[in-house]
Amino acid sequence: MTELTCLDYHTCGEPVRIVIAGYPVLDAPSILGKRRQAREQHDHLRRAMMLEPRGHAGMYGVIPVAASHPEAAFGVLFTHNEGYSTMCGHATIALGRYAIEHGLVAAVEPVTRFAIEAPCGLVRLACAVSGGKVGTVTFESVPAFVHARDLVLDVPGLGAVTTDIAYGGAFYCILPASRFGLDLFETPVSEIVEAAGRLTDAIRATMTIAHPTEPDLGFLYGTIVTDEAQGSATSFNLCVFAERQIDRSPTGSGVTARMALDHAKGLIAAGQERLFRSITGGTFSGRVVGPANFPAEGAVTVAVGGTSHFSGTSHFVIEPDDPLRHGFALPARFGEIADR
Repeated sequence: MTELTCLDYHTCGEPVRIVIAGYPVLDAPSILGKRRQAREQHDHLRRAMMLEPRGHAGMYGVIPVAASHPEAAFGVLFTHNEGYSTMCGHATIALGRYAIEHGLVAAVEPVTRFAIEAPCGLVRLACAVSGGKVGTVTFESVPAFVHARDLVLDVPGLGAVTTDIAYGGAFYCILPASRFGLDLFETPVSEIVEAAGRLTDAIRATMTIAHPTEPDLGFLYGTIVTDEAQGSATSFNLCVFAERQIDRSPTGSGVTARMALDHAKGLIAAGQERLFRSITGGTFSGRVVGPANFPAEGAVTVAVGGTSHFSGTSHFVIEPDDPLRHGFALPARFGEIADR
């Protein structure tokens, strides 16, 4: 029988399930090696923590691991309903609170600074601390850059769609809902999710996206559908990632990518703050810190800030004779299970 203990947080409603006991030690020498090791050897545990009956289709998680980068306090792997992401801003914000309040990092008031190692690279955090409690967490992620601008793609069922692609720790299509003929505020969310998913599917099927330095990071993570707000005005967006999973938060890596894109377009200056709001109304701040030394044209460092909340402790048991012990996702048709 397997047992797993987790701490549950949320950032703007987006869950962060941090496993603190029961997960096997990953001994690969690099963080990307640990990611491959988790995927190839222990993926049944990801499914058990993320999917029903212990989780749900929108669950998100963190597996803390030993860091390979000398500046990092610890390393992290990010998990979701389909697999393992390379960067996660909302989880990083929760990790800032978790690390300080559970003694992984010594608390320094009024600001505690440390770094974690994510699959995309080193992420630096600045955490506001008062009376031992963590408030706003701001992080500077890996260099962000624009991969493609005004890319026109024929999307099945939607016709020609124009999108930009930018990287903020993961690659995203970024476009206003109007490019789909939709209204972010009035169109049913299910229709926006379907359109975003179709665009993601079309690009994954027809394009190769290469990261400048790490082959493991070269894939499209999802699509971010925005409103029409311009410049530094507060903007709403919906991030659809993995297998049409909806981010309840404004998406930290997505905010990073959006800021890099807006800066490249000349819409926002370095040092200028912009606020981004999600489907729950939660807010992240974004700010271009300045240029980054990185082999991608126009690469910048972006700071993203937000707050997280603790929601509980979970102790899970995986019984060996449970046919659904490693989690399940509801099928689209009964025919998918009739022959099991």
